Amino acid sequence: MNAALQPFERIDLHAHSTFSDGALSPEELVALAATRQVQLLALTDHDTLAGCEAAAQACAAQQIAFLYASELTALWRGREVHIVGLRLDPANTALAAHLRGVQAQRAARVRAIGERLQRCGLDGEAIAGAVLARPGTPTRLHLARALVERGHAADEDDAFKRFLARGQRAAVAPEWPPVEAAVAAISGAGGMAVLAHPHRYQVSAGGLAELCGVFRDAGGQGIEVSLPGMGPGDASRAALLARRFDLAGSCGSDFHMPGLPWRPLGRFAKLPEGVTPITARLGLQPVRSALAASPAAAAP
Repeated sequence: MNAALQPFERIDLHAHSTFSDGALSPEELVALAATRQVQLLALTDHDTLAGCEAAAQACAAQQIAFLYASELTALWRGREVHIVGLRLDPANTALAAHLRGVQAQRAARVRAIGERLQRCGLDGEAIAGAVLARPGTPTRLHLARALVERGHAADEDDAFKRFLARGQRAAVAPEWPPVEAAVAAISGAGGMAVLAHPHRYQVSAGGLAELCGVFRDAGGQGIEVSLPGMGPGDASRAALLARRFDLAGSCGSDFHMPGLPWRPLGRFAKLPEGVTPITARLGLQPVRSALAASPAAAAP
């Protein structure tokens, strides 16, 4: 562990609120972060900064360091790739235009999925309309939840397996901006681009390395190496890619809702040997405070 380089004991640089597909408002998310003794938090809702101002104010009240951030959706070789942008300038007009474009693509995709669900004999257009009427970024997870609520699927996984996943009856191929455009939007807004959850992309080891090379050459500077769901092999491969492509290591929970013991908000800031912490590359000042001894605070 690079203890000398890692300025925070507990950080979470990947979390979602109701402004995308999370279950908690930004204020509720920060309140939970405070109970978890998170010292540095980034709100990374999909393709939006809409919840960041509320989260920033709540973090200031709780004395939690906060980064304006977003998880941008991109495309590489026809596959969806997620890139977290950290420390973004919310006033950057080019970033705002990029996000508006992706939001328009998202809305068009939800409507197209609704039409396909309608052809499956479901109330697809009504489902799509309800998803688009809610505030925040519309996602396929919202569609899955709506399918469950209306009795068309047993749970969210079932909704994806039967209707929404790639190759299924209501699936619509994404048309997101390329990785290079997403990284450019982040860099242009003064941010740092981090390749999110590399272990989830269904590509070969060689393909993942090629993606990391494209990402790095476009200006990407980090990769998530500590995330729930990463087994020892996943973490080792991510660390190897970080060292090979000189990408800083980031960690977070990809938090969406409470009650999931395998995805708690707030992660101990432990990184593999030889991986530069993203906090060091961001130039953040050290914060040292003892973590509470309660079970909730001590849980990894």
